[in-house]
Amino acid sequence: MNTDADKDAALFRTAVGSVTPLAEQNRIPHPKPSIQARVRSTSVSHVIADTLSDFSDSNSPEDYLANGLSRLTLRKLRRGQYPVQDELDLHGYTTDTARMRLQAFLHEAMCRQWRCVRVIHGKGINSRGGEAVLRMLTRNWLTQSSRVLAFCATSPGARGSGAVLILLRISS
Repeated sequence: MNTDADKDAALFRTAVGSVTPLAEQNRIPHPKPSIQARVRSTSVSHVIADTLSDFSDSNSPEDYLANGLSRLTLRKLRRGQYPVQDELDLHGYTTDTARMRLQAFLHEAMCRQWRCVRVIHGKGINSRGGEAVLRMLTRNWLTQSSRVLAFCATSPGARGSGAVLILLRISS
């Protein structure tokens, strides 16, 4: 009983005809690679420089628009015309931890080509003295970042002054 594989092998032998192998001296040996392939680790952690300052000589702005951008951009951001692609919640963090987390979040957003993100900093209701420290600092840090094109408070129905929408630069 001939199978299709047997028929294919017989057809191949007929098509090729008689073949003699090359002599041993006519063969070219394959060179061994001199450099071994490097295996990339998936758990590589990037060190992100802490470039943001806590110092601000004035009150942090409610809204921000980078130089050279149209006011229409900020208006579109306020109206929610840019879909929010991710968010970061800074509730309960110290200022140092919050700053580092924000920088890591902005770095990840740049790597993933996110255009619009939300950062929840809280309203400062549970802070000592009722002062919204993270709210002021977050807005101050965002004005220092070259990745940020614009930001504004979220709409009253979506956390209001306790969060900020951020429009980011997409690097090419």
